[in-house]
Amino acid sequence: MVDPNKNISLYLQVKDILIKRIQEKVWAPNTLIPTEQELMDEFNVSRTTLRQAISILVQDGLLEKRQGKGTIVKSQQLTGNGRLKGFAEEVTEKGLTPKSKLLRAEFKHDLYHEKSMLNIPEDEEVLVIERIRFADQTPIAIERTCWPSHIGKLFINEDLDRAKFYEILESNDIILKRAKEKISAINATLFEADLLGIRGGEAMLETERLSFGLDDRPIEFSTIKFRSDKYHYNIELTR
Repeated sequence: MVDPNKNISLYLQVKDILIKRIQEKVWAPNTLIPTEQELMDEFNVSRTTLRQAISILVQDGLLEKRQGKGTIVKSQQLTGNGRLKGFAEEVTEKGLTPKSKLLRAEFKHDLYHEKSMLNIPEDEEVLVIERIRFADQTPIAIERTCWPSHIGKLFINEDLDRAKFYEILESNDIILKRAKEKISAINATLFEADLLGIRGGEAMLETERLSFGLDDRPIEFSTIKFRSDKYHYNIELTR
């Protein structure tokens, strides 16, 4: 709880408590948090102190003020930030639970573009895995990953509704060194919209990634189509 004897400003202590409650789902997304008076009484702080804490969380996108209603917990957006991470890692860092629903997993011979990207011979098979990715119970993205057959054999007997590909690679001493990623704006097809619970034609964010191992050989070629209301991408530019 808030301790006036701590060498930390009261509004920062309140802010940290509010963040913890949001992360622990004490207040569900899109629901009102307690009133200012209730929080002031609970934390024994002034209105100014409480409003400072809430203002920070509004700026950070965790809370939203609704005129005439109060303050609600915003649905969390996932954020890509240029680090080489898997979807499960991004979701977990937000305090959410990653889940998957397998759509298909099969070895294919006729994926010539994918073979070209992965720099493998035409007579070699490619493992294609397609999944819907969830944060808690909310569908966030449709993921399609392609792997050379020798990598794919590591995955095919796994529970692909739960498998974390990068962890499986690392447990087999296969380390990803870098990746190239292309980001595009697209519109959802009716099929994609139905899978993600959105409207056909709605804006989506598509990332296309080619990942390389320590020997600079391609290991993964993936395409992920994200709901634009649940995912955004941060890139820091310097000059």
